[in-house]
Amino acid sequence: MSTPLYVFDMDETLFDADCAVLWHEFLVQTGRVSQPGFLEQDARLMALYADGHLDMEEYLNFCIAPLYGVPTETVEQWVNQCIETKIMPRFFPQARTLLNTLKNDGVETVIISASASFLVHAIARHIGVDTAMGIDLVEKDGGYTSEIRGTPSYREGKVARLAQWLSDQPTLYTEIHFYTDSINDRPLCEFADHAYLVNPCPQLQDLGERKRWQQLHWSL
Repeated sequence: MSTPLYVFDMDETLFDADCAVLWHEFLVQTGRVSQPGFLEQDARLMALYADGHLDMEEYLNFCIAPLYGVPTETVEQWVNQCIETKIMPRFFPQARTLLNTLKNDGVETVIISASASFLVHAIARHIGVDTAMGIDLVEKDGGYTSEIRGTPSYREGKVARLAQWLSDQPTLYTEIHFYTDSINDRPLCEFADHAYLVNPCPQLQDLGERKRWQQLHWSL
């Protein structure tokens, strides 16, 4: 009997946007960040990510700085507001249909993202994905720090995190299907049995053509 597992990148794959960027826009628009040039700095770091050259430590120091001293419960409230107002409207209908079909068929689903876990877990709950993995952050004095706990789910780290999760599961999955848009996910594309490229970046598109990975064109 076939027991597939469907694994998804989150940003620009399930959503027509980077959810962390939408989160940062939300913080600025609601007055919770007033630092001049915050969104411009975010755009600079996202460009490095797109090219596969992001320094994750620098990025986390930047994006967690506005949350220092904010209780995790308050951050969760803000995240839920952001998801409802900014993120869910960018949910690809093709992704929604696929996830609904998989749920109806009893197929297990996973999101694995290089965004912070507090954002990834909340989004997964909103869209009905079974398991979520993001970059886990050390908590101190009831709030988040930029210190990473465990292996970051970024590039090769996504493979390590998924492999560890698989080893802890009672189910033996017969095949892994993975959806992504980013060249940063090349290691997980090669780890999976089937890779699907959703509106891939140019580097991943070129690689996918050589590897004969299926390319999908999703839109709102």
